[in-house]
Amino acid sequence: MENTAAELEAFLTGWESCDSKQAFLACRQALESVEGVVLGFKARPGITYSLRGSHPAQQGRDLFALIDVIDDDPEQRWLSVCFYDDMITDPDEQGDWVPGGLMGEDARCFNVDELDEDLVAYVAARIREAGASAAK
Repeated sequence: MENTAAELEAFLTGWESCDSKQAFLACRQALESVEGVVLGFKARPGITYSLRGSHPAQQGRDLFALIDVIDDDPEQRWLSVCFYDDMITDPDEQGDWVPGGLMGEDARCFNVDELDEDLVAYVAARIREAGASAAK
């Protein structure tokens, strides 16, 4: 985790403040609030920066939440926050169902390209829900 934290902080330090960064920070906070969460971070500049949440109790899956910062245009970064479809609910149907979209399994993904506080709160609730599912 130490290396992960250092890489993540270096990425955040170099990212100018914008709506997508604020949304990322809110999602990160929700992820960090999951008891027992293990964070991973993978930087692929020009493609994505991925913050991954896993839980030691989770069986057969490497993560329960994936927060991707899409980096194809560093001036216009946006988030794709994905979960295994069977680990969350989407009562407001705001996510996109993506067959085979997360590690080959069906996913539910939420695109966040602006600081829409209601959407960010909704996605944060899904992060906590997925964390609770993983901890079972």
